[in-house]
Amino acid sequence: MALSQTVYNLLFRRTSTFAITIMVGAVLFERVFDQAGNAVFEQLNRGKLWKHIKHNYESKDE
Repeated sequence: MALSQTVYNLLFRRTSTFAITIMVGAVLFERVFDQAGNAVFEQLNRGKLWKHIKHNYESKDE
């Protein structure tokens, strides 16, 4: 009960801190969701993406 009361007093009691909490939470959620989506895409397409096969097509002209 003390933890929920502390969180309420710190983040949700005033409208300004509530709005900032929502904005920061949305940005953090977006970053985590984007990173997770990219990781899933990379895993499903391993060996099919250009960065995985470009060594087969690039020549070393030195």
